Amino acid sequence: MTIDLTRRTLLHLAGASSLTAAAMAAAQAEGTAGGGGPTFASRTPMRIGMVNLRVRDLDKVADYYRDAIGLTVMTRSIMGALLGTGGVALLHLQRRESAPREARNAAGLYHTAFLMPTRKDLARWLVHAAKNRIPLSGFADHLVSESVYLDDPEGNGIEVYADRAPELWKWEAGSVAMATDQLDIDGLLALADTHTTNYAKAPDDLRIGHMHLRVGDLEQADRFYSGTIGLDPTRKRSGAAFLSSGRYHHHLAINVWQSAGAGPRDATATGLAWFSLEVAAQQILEAQTLRLRQAGAPAAAIENGIETVDPWGTKLRLIKI
Repeated sequence: MTIDLTRRTLLHLAGASSLTAAAMAAAQAEGTAGGGGPTFASRTPMRIGMVNLRVRDLDKVADYYRDAIGLTVMTRSIMGALLGTGGVALLHLQRRESAPREARNAAGLYHTAFLMPTRKDLARWLVHAAKNRIPLSGFADHLVSESVYLDDPEGNGIEVYADRAPELWKWEAGSVAMATDQLDIDGLLALADTHTTNYAKAPDDLRIGHMHLRVGDLEQADRFYSGTIGLDPTRKRSGAAFLSSGRYHHHLAINVWQSAGAGPRDATATGLAWFSLEVAAQQILEAQTLRLRQAGAPAAAIENGIETVDPWGTKLRLIKI
């Protein structure tokens, strides 16, 4: 398979006729028309840990994350499956066969973003996606990173991406420059063997680099995730905000592009049940607990941390590691 053929295959999988069309699809996924690697993202005072999803067809969704993303099924039972890589759990799936499907305009998950350790790993995965005809929904260059978008069988959004080196990120007045430009597919594929796939499983160092959530009110969400949880704003634009710990470009994105005015989530519906933030210092966890109580938000004790709930009912676990 030549590089050009692989590029056409990827465009076909993304439902696009050109790189411009694919970038526009990614722009729509990010709500605008217009190698730091996980080592950096994981060394910050707070970082994303695990994600828990409620799904109707457990076997189908678990097999998808195994086959499409390359996660290892660590445990599987009638009621759930735990997947990860390198012995690290990243995704827990709960079987809820009769659950109503969460509406696209409800608050909840926009996408889970899997961060590849290197650009070459992203290239290897892209060849894997092409060889296995995995449907894609767009790809783009965000300046700080290079990204590919897709959806699992139940419509849960996924981003697979690789960071550029942090020294290449451009900051001004506390805001990091990001965009939605055309992805350099040829440059990526030059790093991989396009005639075969050697992506047998996800790299051991793959992690969830960031979460992107739909919320009902941007300012209310910002007060919770910034003012109460303690993440730092890194960028704002119309209808969206980005937050992080330790000057990562973003560990969390929040938007109201589809969900403005959304009320409390249906806790029985499919989609995001909870996600975790790993906290590196006990004093951070103690400060979070105090702010949650001062704000009148839940702060229930769980193993190694606390569990709270955002204003729309998405559970957030704060775990001391």
